[in-house]
Amino acid sequence: MELKVTTLAGKSSGSVKVSDEVFGLDPRADLIQRVVLWQLAKRQQGTHQSKGRSEISRTGAKMFRQKGTGRARHSSARAPQFRGGGKAHGPVARSHESDLPKKVRALGLRHALSAKAKASELIVIDELNAKEAKTKTLLQQLTALGLDNALLIGGAELDGNFKNAAANIPHIDVLPIQGINVYDILRRNKLVLSKAAVEALEERFK
Repeated sequence: MELKVTTLAGKSSGSVKVSDEVFGLDPRADLIQRVVLWQLAKRQQGTHQSKGRSEISRTGAKMFRQKGTGRARHSSARAPQFRGGGKAHGPVARSHESDLPKKVRALGLRHALSAKAKASELIVIDELNAKEAKTKTLLQQLTALGLDNALLIGGAELDGNFKNAAANIPHIDVLPIQGINVYDILRRNKLVLSKAAVEALEERFK
């Protein structure tokens, strides 16, 4: 399949031929969901922790005598049912990360790219460069292209002026090709790829 290429100024810059194996698949929501859940679980810190009854600093002496009070039999004030006692079955520090095969991760990325292409939410720009790091100028160019909520993917190295100019624009994310991922693709309305990014993706999935 072929994708039209445009410039930041909105002028046509020909077209680029891309593989159907990367951009022309019939998107599978189940694969994409698996990768997104894997990503979100991996970034959880897992530092949540509550104290159990063994970690509470409180006397372990029997609260009152066993018989003759008419009350239930209790041994320790650290039990979960008492105020100030330990929490029963509370959260503990742990890793939420799970395993996902590399082939599934790669397939999920290809399906995410295909989903954007199928929904006409994929734009190819010849190069993501800026003559000067002016946010106002870049914002005008992106607005003219209809990009108010987009993920922009450049080549292996991003242009410094372009990256700095885009840093203060809300709902606009800029990443090098190494940082492309399913979650960031889906959380923005439009996906913008430079020609260098398209070539790198074609080489990656060859």
